[in-house]
Amino acid sequence: MSDAGRAVELYDTTLRDGAQRADLSYSIDDRLRILHKLDQVGFPFVEGGWPGANPRDTEFFSLASRETLKHAQLTAFGMTRKAGEDVTTSRALRDLLDAGTEVVCLVGKAWDLHVTQALRTDLDEGVAMVRDSVGFLREQGRRVFFDAEHFFDGYVTDASFAMRVLAAAEEAGAERLVLCDTNGGMLPFDVARIVTAVGERTNVPLGIHVHNDAGCAVANSLIAVDAGVFQVQGTINGYGERTGNADLIPITADLVLKMGIGDALPAGAVEHLTELAHYVAEVANVAPDSHQPYAGRHAFTHKAGLHTSGVARLSRAYEHIDPEMVGNRRGVVASDYGGGSTVRMKADELGVTLADSAIPKAVDEIKRREASGYAFDVAEASLDLLLRRAAGWSQPFFEIESYRVHVEERVADDEPPLAEATVKVRTKGTRHIESAEGQGPVGALDNALRKALVNDYPELDTMELEDFRVRVLDESVGTGAVVRVLIDMSDGEQAWTTVGVSENIIEASWEALTSGYLFGLLHPRSPEV
Repeated sequence: MSDAGRAVELYDTTLRDGAQRADLSYSIDDRLRILHKLDQVGFPFVEGGWPGANPRDTEFFSLASRETLKHAQLTAFGMTRKAGEDVTTSRALRDLLDAGTEVVCLVGKAWDLHVTQALRTDLDEGVAMVRDSVGFLREQGRRVFFDAEHFFDGYVTDASFAMRVLAAAEEAGAERLVLCDTNGGMLPFDVARIVTAVGERTNVPLGIHVHNDAGCAVANSLIAVDAGVFQVQGTINGYGERTGNADLIPITADLVLKMGIGDALPAGAVEHLTELAHYVAEVANVAPDSHQPYAGRHAFTHKAGLHTSGVARLSRAYEHIDPEMVGNRRGVVASDYGGGSTVRMKADELGVTLADSAIPKAVDEIKRREASGYAFDVAEASLDLLLRRAAGWSQPFFEIESYRVHVEERVADDEPPLAEATVKVRTKGTRHIESAEGQGPVGALDNALRKALVNDYPELDTMELEDFRVRVLDESVGTGAVVRVLIDMSDGEQAWTTVGVSENIIEASWEALTSGYLFGLLHPRSPEV
């Protein structure tokens, strides 16, 4: 199937609808990082949240409005006025205006059941709430996308009312009419039939927003595009309430690589889908799905036997696309085959000179470390260092002799525990022994290491530890589990992430910390900054 020449608009709601996943909670910094990553990849619309719904969303819009974005347009999500309420006094609409975004996505009820039972008003008022709210926001100079909540269920029970809601939004100036399968129960042939019928009765571009309760979210989104939908809403990795939303990773890959809709993202952006999927997972502190289509670690992994020998001779016999098209790599279980071209591509991207003879060593080291829990997709600074070492590089900046840290519980003084660390380091031929205190063991180690290095490397004064994240990789073994530590650092010009893995959380933290300072020294910021 090819839709070459068709245009499709991608709308990401990872920060809003994705945040409704039960085991997920974004900090404001998390949201900003994901926003910039989505912008970097080229998503045209990113829904930041629901201003006014909670202090975190409101503060996010206050901060995000000052950010510079290249591709993405930040949008705010909110509800219509309440039944019987005047639009000029609606708190919900005022919060949308205060968010300061040019585009707002307004949600309104399209299922008669919700209007009469949940809102406890009549259908005429339900239509008026949509018309008045869209019209008011348009009068205030906002572009409006309208999410018709529970549209498919509403269309099945009372198509006349569902269409009246869409007509009201269209007449009031909505630029997109987004049909929502909020309960996630529709099947592809239902979606195709209803989208086709709606498209014959509307004049503005349609959108699709579906959930995955029946396991059909990706299929429903794609068949809606085939039926004429212009805007596709979803989340990275399918995050969302209950079983999740439509996953934009396979949707985007399918649109570009299968349906020929090449302008869904900027040229070359689809090659970063794997990186994006893993990045969002790590920031959200959710274990990446290793079998996720296109982006999963094992999405192109072949088990030893017939597939192994077959893919070695003719990869397309067992792979529907070249994995590098989405930034992934081929893997073969119980074999050292695969991965070399991806490592070469990554080395070139990072500016690391890697001889052909060093590539197998790098591939083996990456596989070994990933098998033990490392995640280089989000910790590119650690990957940079690994590739340099595979090429024979030895870092010249500092040599760690030893370190120790202890935590003192001062019960008698009724004070919080205090951590103290001591490090012994050699720099430029000089031995340094430094001790420092901190609010926790990692903070104490950071302070002590910084004291030991800063005299010879004053540029450390510009480096800051911005975030520290820990994931238990095997919860079944309790306190003996392997943990992965990710540390984010910045020097005001660039930001980077390093990773450490160990059964000892201090050891894992120390690895990530020292790698972070090493990368910063290796890539100093510009003198004028």
